[in-house]
Amino acid sequence: MEIGTIGAGPLAQAFAKRALKAGHKVKLSNSRGPNSLRDIVKQLGPGAMAATREEAAACEMVLLAGPWDNVPETLSSLPKWKNQILIDGTNPFHGNAGDFTPADVGNLSTSQLVAALAPGARVVKAFNHMLVPNLEADPVVNGAIRVAFISADDDGAKKLAQTLLENCGYSVVDLGNLRDGGLIQQAGGPLAGRDFLERGEYHK
Repeated sequence: MEIGTIGAGPLAQAFAKRALKAGHKVKLSNSRGPNSLRDIVKQLGPGAMAATREEAAACEMVLLAGPWDNVPETLSSLPKWKNQILIDGTNPFHGNAGDFTPADVGNLSTSQLVAALAPGARVVKAFNHMLVPNLEADPVVNGAIRVAFISADDDGAKKLAQTLLENCGYSVVDLGNLRDGGLIQQAGGPLAGRDFLERGEYHK
């Protein structure tokens, strides 16, 4: 499968490493254009490609991994979504790395706002509870499997995202819909930043 990323920072790169290792191809994009991604693509190796945001967004599955402050402008600049799965990995923070302040998103999850800004996309919340070093690391830890949480209003999209995450080596836990499940796993929720591992007989 070809997977696009909107954003090419630490989250997108960590995800790309896992997806590439699972045999997928990844089209990375950012606001500065493909030429700015040459070194990153070279480091990621075969299967990684630099793309425009439009090219990345045309993939069957797309990871949204840019800063929260840029999300409205980024999504409004893209062509109309045509039923692609949009995995929302954003968290409600203003500012850049090292200078974050929480954003007020009211009683909505960030993914509900993303869904409103990306009509035609099937939005799934994933990865945003997971710290980048844990996403970069092997999902198997001392015989246990790292847990990835997902939430979505579209059951079909959720199932496809679950298959991708399982293919990348994770044990997937369904938290329900975008609002309730999203609030649980996004920044400020009880699961945010926590590292959960599942151990069982079949994980030995």
